[in-house]
Amino acid sequence: MKAIKAIKMLGQNFLTDNNVVSRIISLVAPSENDCILEIGPGQGAITQELVESGATVVAIELDRRLAPLLAKEFVGNSMVHIVEADVLKIELRPLLAGISSKRWKVAANLPYNISSQVLIKFLDTPDLFSDLYLMLQKEVGDRLTAHPSTKEYGILTLFTRLHFDVTRELIVKPGSFHPVPKVDSAVLRFRALPAPRVDVGDERLFRRIVKAAFGQRRKTLWNCLKHAEFVETDEELRLILAESGIDEKRRGETLSLDEFATLSRRFQLAGL
Repeated sequence: MKAIKAIKMLGQNFLTDNNVVSRIISLVAPSENDCILEIGPGQGAITQELVESGATVVAIELDRRLAPLLAKEFVGNSMVHIVEADVLKIELRPLLAGISSKRWKVAANLPYNISSQVLIKFLDTPDLFSDLYLMLQKEVGDRLTAHPSTKEYGILTLFTRLHFDVTRELIVKPGSFHPVPKVDSAVLRFRALPAPRVDVGDERLFRRIVKAAFGQRRKTLWNCLKHAEFVETDEELRLILAESGIDEKRRGETLSLDEFATLSRRFQLAGL
């Protein structure tokens, strides 16, 4: 494929290091029995290797310059589907289920500016996937593997841990990309769980509670939840926290996934 200039507003940093490509492919371990979704294939550094494995590949590319070039590159190969679209706007379930009912692997070098949004999109349909192999800004990767009571621990940590085991597999230095970013990247593996790690009750309510608890990180859980107005009275909130076995003076960043799950179920029992 001919060289294409990166577009800054799309967050493009093309992977050019063949050693890194090889290591990512080793992690994904594509085979002819696999169905693989690639987000942001760019100039096809990883795409070509995925296709050569014989896997069914769906590659979603937003760049109107690159999508036609990729389609031309793989024309005549019925196992390859190049989709020109914004991954944040496309409905993944009908797209992927229309091609295969198997669980999909994901391989993606995500633009830094939308990585969290794309991950949330995957979390909305976790049953579609078996494994995600995502290249992210290292800082985001640190958040996803963080533990309670650390500055990295937060909303995305908890949302992800509910559905996936997350491990950091590889650090990628800026020189592996063109143009060269200012920060390190990390390749993370997300292994999908067969069911949510814990029972949170209504997952939408669980997410609202977690977001509220981290809305003002330095304030107590009591203040954050009261400000969010989940219940009408202080007495109701105090009772829910007491029944959950959680000290109202703690901060949200100290609560484990299990504790948030308990809190979510208690709120649901209260009729929320």
